[in-house]
Amino acid sequence: MERTSITVVSLLVCLSFVLVKAEDPYLRFEWNVTYGTIAPLGVPQQGILINGQLPGPRINCTSNNNIVVNVFNHLDEPLLLTWNGVQQRKNSWQDGTPGTMCPIMPGTNFTYRFQVKDQIGSFFYFPTTDLHRAAGGFGAINVHSRALIPVPFENPADDYSVFVGDWYNKGYKSLKKILDGGRTIGRPDGIHINGKSEKVGEKVAEPLYKMEAGKTYRYRFCNVGMRTSVNVRIQGHPMKLVEIEGSHTVQNVYESLDLHVGQCLSVLVTADQEPKDYYMIVSSRFLKQAKLSSVSIIRYVNGKGPASSDLPAPPPENTQGIAWSMNQFRSFRWNLTASAARPNPQGSYHYGQINITRTFKIVNSRSEVDGKLRYALNGISHTDSETPFKLAEYFGATDKVFKYDLMADEPSTPDDKVTIASNIKNATFRNFVEIIFENHEKTIQTYHLDGYSFFAVAVEPGKWTPEKRKNYNLVDAINRHSIQVYPNSWAAVMTTLDNAGLWSLRSEMWERFYLGQQLYFSVLSPARSLRDEYNLPDNHPLCGIVKTMPMPSPYKA
Repeated sequence: MERTSITVVSLLVCLSFVLVKAEDPYLRFEWNVTYGTIAPLGVPQQGILINGQLPGPRINCTSNNNIVVNVFNHLDEPLLLTWNGVQQRKNSWQDGTPGTMCPIMPGTNFTYRFQVKDQIGSFFYFPTTDLHRAAGGFGAINVHSRALIPVPFENPADDYSVFVGDWYNKGYKSLKKILDGGRTIGRPDGIHINGKSEKVGEKVAEPLYKMEAGKTYRYRFCNVGMRTSVNVRIQGHPMKLVEIEGSHTVQNVYESLDLHVGQCLSVLVTADQEPKDYYMIVSSRFLKQAKLSSVSIIRYVNGKGPASSDLPAPPPENTQGIAWSMNQFRSFRWNLTASAARPNPQGSYHYGQINITRTFKIVNSRSEVDGKLRYALNGISHTDSETPFKLAEYFGATDKVFKYDLMADEPSTPDDKVTIASNIKNATFRNFVEIIFENHEKTIQTYHLDGYSFFAVAVEPGKWTPEKRKNYNLVDAINRHSIQVYPNSWAAVMTTLDNAGLWSLRSEMWERFYLGQQLYFSVLSPARSLRDEYNLPDNHPLCGIVKTMPMPSPYKA
C-alpha cells in the first residue's frame, strides 16, 4: 500500500513538472522612455530614447516566447508602442495602435504582455502616437527558431541589426505643427544608419560592426524612415537573402537590395575579402531631387587599411529604376522546403488553392479638405477617436463612437472627393480575402497589415482588373506583412482573416498615416469565445466614454 502511494505521488509530481515545463518561457524587460539630445545628421535635436539608447534595446527571443515589457513614459505626451510584424494572436489589446489601446499617459507606466506565437524573423517596434516615429524610439525584435526546428543555413558568427531610413532636422514637434497646419513636411534632410550619418573619407572612431575573416554574419535591415525607400549595399561583399519579415526565402545573392518604408529583411555576408575597412552604403530611391545617402564602416578584425572611396554604383532611377526594383521584388521567392516556426515545410500551405471569398480594392489619394492636406483610402480619410475603437466594440458602444463600413470595398468616388471619418471595415472571421492596392499617384506607397501576414502575389504597372489574377504567383510568393506599390501601379495580397481582433491596415509613410491613409479591419468571432480572442487585460487603461461604463461580461471558453 505504501509503495502504491509513493508511485501515485511520484506520478503527480512528474505530471506537475510536465505542466510547469509546458508553458513557454517568459522574457521580461523594463523600459524607460525619455527625451534626449540626438543628432542623426549632425544637427542636435530632441529625440526619443529607450533606456537612454537609440536604437532602443533589442528583444532577442525564440518562437512562442512570452514577452513582458513594462514601459515607463517619461515624456510630456501620451505614448504607445507597436510591435511591427508581431501578429498578436487573439490579442489586439497589445497591438499599440490608437484604435486598440488607450495611450500611456505622461508619468505613468503600462506593461505589454504578448506572445510571438508561431513566428520567426526580423521585426521592429516604434511609437505610433503623434509624430513620435520621427524622433526615434525604435528597436529590434528578432525571433529565432526553436532548437529542434531546422534553419536553412548555418548559424552565423554574429547577428547584426541595421536600422536605416530618412531623417528630418526640424524635430518631430515642428513637423507635427506643419502637418496640423495642413502642409506637407516635404523632402527629408538625409539618411541615417542606426541613428548616425557618415560621409566617405570621414574618420570614424568606431565601426558600425566588425567581422572576422572567413566567417559569415547575419545582417537584419529594417527601414524605419518616414517616407523614403532606400537601397542598401556593402562594398565588395555580395548579400545572400535568407529571410523577409518572418519567411525563409530562396537564397539568391544580390549586390544591392531595395528596402521600402516599414520593411525588414535578412542577409548573410561572408568576410572573404582583404582584411581592412569597407563601406556599407544606404541611398535614397525614387526621390525627384538629388539622391540622399549615408555610409558606415564595416571593419575586419585585425584589418589594415581604410575603405576605398570607390563605391559600388546604385541601381538606376526614374522609370528604369522602378522596373529594376519591380523585377527584384519578383525574384524574392518563398523557400518551400524550409521550416519556419513549425516543423512542417513552409510550402505545405497551399494558399493558391484556396477560394477567394471577398476582394477589397483600395485606392490611395491626396487632396485638400477645407484648404488642408489630407490622404485617403477609397475616399475616406481616417481620424482617431478619444475612445479606442476596440474598447467601443468590447463595451457595446460602437454607435456612440464610429460607424462601420463608411469605406466601400472598392472606390466609388473620384480621388479628390474625401470624407474625414473613422475608417473601420467589417470583415468576416476566417474568410480568405484578396486585397488590391492601386496607386494612381506619382510617388511610391508602402502598406502594412497588423495581426496577419499575407502572400504578396503580384506587383505590376497600370490598373488592376480581375483578368490580372492569371499573373499571380500562387506557388511561392513571400508570406510577409508589408507591400510596396510603385507609382501608377498595383499590388495584390491574399490572406486568411483567422485572427480575431481589430487590426490596423496603414500606410507606412508616416505623413500619410498621420493625415488619414489608414483603416482598421474589425474581425469579430461570433462565438465571443476565449478560443478565438482574449478578454480585455486587467491592467488595460480605460479612456473616453468607456471609462465610466460597467464592465461587460467576459468571453468564455
